[in-house]
Amino acid sequence: MRAAASRKRRLIARTALAGVVLATASGCTNSWQRLGFPKPVTTEGPTILRLWQGSWIAALAVGALVWGLILWSCFFHRRSRHGIEVPPQTRYNLPLEILYTFVPMVIVGVLFYFTAKDETTLLQINNKQSTSINVVGRQWSWSFNYNYDASTGQEFAAGGPSVYTAGTPGQIPTLVLPVNEEIKFTLTSPDVIHSFWVPAFLFKLDVVPGRVNQFELTPTQIGTYEGECAELCGVDHSRMLFTVKVVSDQDYASYLQQLKTDGDVGQLPVGCGPNAGVGEDGIPCRVGPMTGVGGKNATGGDGA
Repeated sequence: MRAAASRKRRLIARTALAGVVLATASGCTNSWQRLGFPKPVTTEGPTILRLWQGSWIAALAVGALVWGLILWSCFFHRRSRHGIEVPPQTRYNLPLEILYTFVPMVIVGVLFYFTAKDETTLLQINNKQSTSINVVGRQWSWSFNYNYDASTGQEFAAGGPSVYTAGTPGQIPTLVLPVNEEIKFTLTSPDVIHSFWVPAFLFKLDVVPGRVNQFELTPTQIGTYEGECAELCGVDHSRMLFTVKVVSDQDYASYLQQLKTDGDVGQLPVGCGPNAGVGEDGIPCRVGPMTGVGGKNATGGDGA
């Protein structure tokens, strides 16, 4: 018995030591602090990361409390301690029942408050962007209309003429963005629901037929990042991939000029509004999921 107990203690000590070494080794990059999230590369990313970390802290606190109560019950009510088969049972304890009903409601309420607060901030549109890009999710690839705002159905005057690029399931498209510039994204779909997701941005938003969802972000680091569709949308959903390349202002301007030189001027079909596509000009675009809330992710009403 003593030998078995000694082996068990050594196993626990080694496991604890391995955990400390793992946490220390990964501490140089602080990746463990992000709890599985990549390092944010946008101005808005830290807001999402803090919400994620706060949710984990709340979950760990609740988990520690529950496990503590379970272990306490197992230890203090064990048969060898009391010498009885079944310990005294507690029934119809009104204060206790109110407590374990009230506390979860408070926890959910706090999580809801911080989630709603950050969501409102992230989806707020200030219309002070330096460029606007319309992302079109379609079965089964992506189109990108630069200098086009699907929420208004017009070219984005501050960015110059509208140009476009598109991909296929076999040819992954590239979305080029300027660094340190606030960008407005308008998301549309001509067929089914998709979801625009760039993991490094710590952000994703649904792409819904007949609706223009929109958001803003500011990339802060030059580099190449992977993107994909996060909504099961059909047979080739897994091939709905794209690449995001964040470049300098000069390189971004050169890229748009190259598209213009190649003749890719105008907009590819958006799926609704004046640029819906051949024979679909009568489909209205409803702007944003919160059209009744001023100042949020909406301009209100239907767009022509």
